[in-house]
Order: sequence, then structure tokens, then C-alpha cells
Amino acid sequence: MIKGSVLRDAIISGANVIENKKHSVDELNIFPVPDGDTGTNMSMTMSAGRSELTKMDDNETVATVSSKVASALLRGARGNSGVITSLLFRGFAKGLKGLEAADGANLANALTLGVEAAYKAVMKPTEGTILTVARVAAERGRVAASFNNDANYVWDEICNAAEDALETTPELLPVLKRAGVVDAGGQGLCLIFRGMQSVFRDGIIAAPETQSASESATDADSFKKTVAQFDEVINFTYCTEFIVEKENDNDPAKLRAFLETIGDCVVVVDDEEIIKVHVHTNQPGDAISNGLTYGSLISSKIENMRKQHEDAGASAPKKLERVDPVEGAVGFVAVAAGNGIVSLFHDLGCENVVSGGQTMNPSTEDILEAVQATAASTVFVLPNNKNIIMAAEQAVPLADRRIIVLPTKTIPQGLTAMLTYDPDAADDENAAEMFKAAERVSTGQVTYAARNSEFDDRKIKEGELLGLVNGKLAFTEKNRGKAIVRLAKQMIDKKSSFITLIYGEGVDDDEAEETRRLIESKIAKNVEVTLVNGGQPVYYYILSVE
Repeated sequence: MIKGSVLRDAIISGANVIENKKHSVDELNIFPVPDGDTGTNMSMTMSAGRSELTKMDDNETVATVSSKVASALLRGARGNSGVITSLLFRGFAKGLKGLEAADGANLANALTLGVEAAYKAVMKPTEGTILTVARVAAERGRVAASFNNDANYVWDEICNAAEDALETTPELLPVLKRAGVVDAGGQGLCLIFRGMQSVFRDGIIAAPETQSASESATDADSFKKTVAQFDEVINFTYCTEFIVEKENDNDPAKLRAFLETIGDCVVVVDDEEIIKVHVHTNQPGDAISNGLTYGSLISSKIENMRKQHEDAGASAPKKLERVDPVEGAVGFVAVAAGNGIVSLFHDLGCENVVSGGQTMNPSTEDILEAVQATAASTVFVLPNNKNIIMAAEQAVPLADRRIIVLPTKTIPQGLTAMLTYDPDAADDENAAEMFKAAERVSTGQVTYAARNSEFDDRKIKEGELLGLVNGKLAFTEKNRGKAIVRLAKQMIDKKSSFITLIYGEGVDDDEAEETRRLIESKIAKNVEVTLVNGGQPVYYYILSVE
């Protein structure tokens, strides 16, 4: 029988394993665009559960452990893979409810309930994914329990079945077979299961991996870590760092003694060739001048810590506080990144905008917090990314007000949906009309390949530019200007009536204006092209065509 403390340790072990292997799981993603990445999302989701479990003592039942971790995973779920993982563990909470300990049949039944919940949550379940891996594992677990109800035996069969199913995913999804990989979410789930088995079978919690030698910090990084402990209190204004190349035998201990008379947080590190110095002082010039008595200055850096602290405080995201819902009021929450795009959503009526999107999928808790901070009894949520929709939907039963999730997949869809809102119409009518309008929008994006890959019979090199139309790869390019023009030619026709070009990080105003002029004069001859400085990461350009 599995006790609560053992289940606790097993899930912690599973979380450690997926965290250790998240990058190898990320690399299985076929589509080469920068995204939230499966392994990272699953790891962050499991980490939310691990944080809750580490607070629990050895006397808890499996019912309590599974209930606590299910709640934490639900709130911490990120990306579709993270949501599905959280749903699988929610099945444990249902299957183990009221139990002090669990046998093999209990575990298999709990996993089965999780699989059923996961399949129901996905609008169009696709075989050859994490869903298949979980389903096959649960099926074999039930069969195994009918022969031998030992929990360790059953879980071992579940692990074996999951890995067998993982190997079949390329046969079920041709895109995996062409790329020569297995499903990333399925691989992540197998790792979590095996991490749990380490505790069930051997009583060993898989430990977080230490940095490898190739990933170890540089000398400069180590030096920064050494002095980081001093960053809490600002007694002196200037953080002063410099490196001196030794030219004499003067004792660096005397330099340290001098620095301690003019400041604090002093660190002096020396070897046969150089002296590295860190000090907080109001006389940075005196510090460097004294250092020059030991040799030649190689590098120096002086920063005003008080100014940095003020700037950090001004730019730090403020925690959203819950407000009471106002009966009859309607509010809006959007997910977006980039100052310009965030401002657009605010201007259109979104009271709260959750920071996130591609490469940084917000958690269910992040979205819920924004909803609870919106003074309305009905809140429309616009995820604006296909990998965030499920996390938004998981917030619905957790909120103390009605949430309507509009499954917008892109920023242009979200903006158009907001423009369509009619304050005189009923909520459900608005939801239908807003989504209809969003679906009429075509979205083009210019981004870069995050990894070498082969997709749709194309060999793609890391860093190569990608043109995407409605999320599908249209072409690859080497020149950014040519990429956005090619995109515009593919998307704009005589029926196009509204065109918006949103430019992001890495694109300056002059380039953006020239691009707008070119599209307007050569491609969209009868339609004005609206130019917006979105400031978004990842996508150099986002093109909205209606």
C-alpha cells in the first residue's frame, strides 16, 4: 500500500525529473518557432505542486496529498501540456478521495479518472499525443491490477505501457514520423511517471541535477553571485566593480582595508594575474584610483543603485488585488506582451492585461488573479494564443464571478473581438459575435526559427526567418523586409478592407514606416495600412488582415 508520505515524495520526485529533463523535452517540439515549450510548461506546472507538497508532513493521507497537489497543479498549469498534466493529477484527487493509503487498483482507477477529464477538456482530442500515452498507461494499469494488486507492480506496468505508447506516437501522427521524434508531452509524462516509480520501488526521490561543467558559471558570474548577498540594503550610492591587471607585488589585503574605510559590501578576489573588486561606496573614483596602485585597469563599471532601485520599483509588476464583483458590470482581461499592444487592449476596455504570450505562457493562477481584480460580475477573457486557451478555461470554476473565455488565438483576433463588443447586447450574444468577428481575421507573423528542424519537407536552420499565416508555416526567408512583403502579398487581396501592421522589438520606427509605405503603395493600393508600435517580443511583425 502507498501511504500519503510516499505519494508526496513520489510526486516531488516526478517534478524533479521533468525539471531536470525539460530542455530535452523542449527539443522534441516539431514546429521551430519560439514558444512556451512543452517540457518547460510541464516542469513549471509540476513545480507548483512540488511547492505545495514540501509543506506537508508525514502523517497526511493519500486523499489529502492528492487533493492538495491537484489544487496546486490546477492553479499553476501553463500551456496545453501543463493543463493536461494537471487534469491527470486531478483524477488522483477523485480516485483517492477518502483513502488513507492506495493499492494498485486505486492508482490505476485514479489515473483513469484523470484521463477521462483530460479527454473531455480537449475540444478535439488527437491521438499520438500525451492523451494517448496517458490512456494506454491507465488501461494497462487496470489490467495489471486485476492480476496483482501490488501498487509497485501496477505502477511499473503503467510506466512500461506509457513508454510503449510513446513509441507508437510517430505512427499515429505523421508529422512526428517525418520529423523523426516522439510526442513531447508524452515524453514528459513518461519522465514524471518514472520519477514517481523511483520512490514507489526504491524509496529514492530523484534529486534536482546540479550544473554540469559545461553549464557552470563563468568567473565573472561566480564573482557576481559572491557579492549578490549584499544587494538588499543600500547604504552607499554607487556599486563599483573593476578589474586590475597586476603589475607589482603590493598586497591586495591593503586594498580591501582601504575600501572598507569608504564603503561596504567589499569583495576583493585575486590570483596571479588580476584583482577583481566589488564595493558599494560614495567615492567610486577613490576606489579605482587606489586600485590603480596595483596595476593597469582592465575594465570598470559604476552603477547608481538608488536610481536602479527606483526604476525597478516603478517598472515592477504590481500584484493584482481582488475586488468585489459589481453586479451587472462586464469586464475584460486579455493576455498580451509588448507595451504598445498592452496599451491597445487597455484603450479598448481591458481593465487588466496579463503579461504573456509566446515563450511565456501565463498560469491559470495568473489569469484568475486578473479576473478577480476586475470589478465585474461577468469577465470576458481573451487568451490571444492557442497554447493559453486551456489554462484560461481552467480558471472558470475557480472564480467568484462568471468567466467567458473567447478562444482567440492571436493578438489581431483579440483586438478585433474587443472592437466588436456591444454594451447594449447580452453577454452570450456578445460572446458569439465577438468570436465570429475574430475568426474573420487573418494573422500573419514574421519570427525566427528557435532550432534546427525539418518541417513540411523544409529544412529550417536556427535563426532563419519564418513567415506564418494563421499559425501555419508559409515560407522561410533571410531578409526581414522581404519576409513581411511576401507575407503581405499572400494575405492581402481585393476583398481586404482593414489592414494593421504591428511591429515589435528589433524593428525601428524608420524601418516600420518604410514597410508600411511599401505595402500600402505596392500591395494594398486601395486600403490604408494602420501602423502600430506594439513592442512585442518574438514577432518582428504581426500583420492583421480583415
